Amino acid sequence: MLRRTAEVELRHLRYFVTIAEEQSLTRAAARLHIAQPPLSAQLRKLETELGTTLVNRTARGAQLTEAGRVLLDEARRILHEVEQATRMTREVGSGLVGRLALGFIPSASNAVLPPILRQFKSEYPDITLHLQEMRPDEIVDRLHDRRIDAGMFYLPFEDPSLHVRAVAEESLVLALPATHRLADRDRVRLDEVSDEPFILPARHGSMPGLYAIVVEACERAGFTPRVVQRDVWLMQTIVGLVAGGMGVAVVPASMRRVHRAGAVFRSLSDVTEQAQTAVSWRRGSTPPVLRSFLDIVTAGPPAPDADPE
Repeated sequence: MLRRTAEVELRHLRYFVTIAEEQSLTRAAARLHIAQPPLSAQLRKLETELGTTLVNRTARGAQLTEAGRVLLDEARRILHEVEQATRMTREVGSGLVGRLALGFIPSASNAVLPPILRQFKSEYPDITLHLQEMRPDEIVDRLHDRRIDAGMFYLPFEDPSLHVRAVAEESLVLALPATHRLADRDRVRLDEVSDEPFILPARHGSMPGLYAIVVEACERAGFTPRVVQRDVWLMQTIVGLVAGGMGVAVVPASMRRVHRAGAVFRSLSDVTEQAQTAVSWRRGSTPPVLRSFLDIVTAGPPAPDADPE
């Protein structure tokens, strides 16, 4: 081991390892692209600092002493650790290594999130993703208190302390009980169910989200939905209630993936509103790992997985 009092520079260790590998000061100097006299002087300085002879100069070249052989192993270990630390520091600084905490609403995992995650893991395999499924208001709270780095939820939403950017859009469809009078149609108009009981998604505090989109679509179709069940925040639960004959619901098209016996999904011919999924993160300094994630999400990730018909 190197003495704690020794002030050994890394370049001295690199010079020494090169001399040991070449077994010649002349060849070592050529490999290091320096003249031999300065290299010899640096070797003497290292030996003086350590208080022992490291290399014997003989007619056969430079031969390591016993102390020199011990130092060679130690020097290689130190240089390797420095190289590893340097590489890791650069990778962390460039957003190639680290940890990212992402909060998301459950329905984002139906279509929007999977292709983003696949691309992100493909391009940044050494970043650890910590994924947390939660309500949209929880996402905002945890962004504010720095427990997550980014969140994904439905628009509309505004917060001056957060960046909010739409990253995906999907059409809305009508979820009907399988025994409904319109169940055998491929496409329906929303006003055809204006007298039906509606199951509405939850509105979370200041986050109207999908609730506002559905209500707006109904009002534009000429009616106010007659609500039989409100504040249901899980899309899967909404579909389950539809399957149970509780009413009808307007849901994102990706919910077609939820194969629930007793429920069918039909396209809406008179609805132009779309469910917009947004990514949000704190304003101010953006950590490198988060920047890597946003580069994929906000630059236009692969299109959401195709919805089954």
